[in-house]
Amino acid sequence: MHQITSGMKAIQTAYPKFNKPLTKMLAVTLLSTLISGCMSTLPTMGSTDGNTVTGGAGGGNTTGENSSLEKCEQTLGTLTVFEDKSAPWWRDYRSRYPKLGSTLPVIRLMIQQSNCFVIVERGAAMASMNKERQLMQSGQLRSGSNIGGGQMVAADYTLSPSIQFSAEGTKGLKAMGGALLGSLGSIVGGGVKKNEASTNLLLIENRSGVQVSAAVGSAGNWDFDLFGGMLAGPLAGGAKGFSETPEGKIIVASFADSYNQMVNALRNYKAQTVKGGLGKGGYSQLAALTTRCRKQPLLQLLHRWLPRLPHQPLPM
Repeated sequence: MHQITSGMKAIQTAYPKFNKPLTKMLAVTLLSTLISGCMSTLPTMGSTDGNTVTGGAGGGNTTGENSSLEKCEQTLGTLTVFEDKSAPWWRDYRSRYPKLGSTLPVIRLMIQQSNCFVIVERGAAMASMNKERQLMQSGQLRSGSNIGGGQMVAADYTLSPSIQFSAEGTKGLKAMGGALLGSLGSIVGGGVKKNEASTNLLLIENRSGVQVSAAVGSAGNWDFDLFGGMLAGPLAGGAKGFSETPEGKIIVASFADSYNQMVNALRNYKAQTVKGGLGKGGYSQLAALTTRCRKQPLLQLLHRWLPRLPHQPLPM
């Protein structure tokens, strides 16, 4: 309450016309709402409130995980995560957020906590794994170290993440504040902005190359920088709130939402089928035409499928 009182005095000094009862009531409501809001607006994962990805995992046991993360009672298979650093989304991500690193560690933690897949290493740590095998083959390791061929676990699936959209300040309240409180409202609303991100996950079956699942997720939070810092003291410090929040929390929350969407879809998985079998030409008029092309001369097919020009019969 002390923060609101201090803020009101500062506003009254800067804006003498503020003393109108209706204006004062609206400003108090807006100010108190924003101050309380900045203390509670964590990144929102889709339509689920809560912190993003936290805690740890050891085998099938987890600790401190987000209760909003979807889980599986039965593990669906082994999986590796492939982050395509040659893709346009990666370059854009790195240029926007140079202080943020790879998305892989938090995605892998999230997957292990869910118990839906067992993660197998196919990334940078493979170099260290191969070095141990080379040391074993060269006789440098102790006898009985039990490192050799035929021990690595195959990856049943590959998960490919990408960031479709990530931006700061995509929505503001400046216009609404200005309509209610004039120039004062514009100052208040101008410091309230929403940060958003949208992410995508693709799940590929490694033996066949078939895409098993795809999911898009989103997340967002509100940043508060009220009055451009014109209010000194405790109010200004509290109103800054999530201005200091790392952008990575928004992106992680969006990936968590994507993963939840994917897990829910996989629970009701139904394999796609093609008459005649996958990869055998398909089942359509185009496939039928392709099959006939192998059996009949091209000119005969053109003669049958295309209208003949007057007095110019196609040679047979």
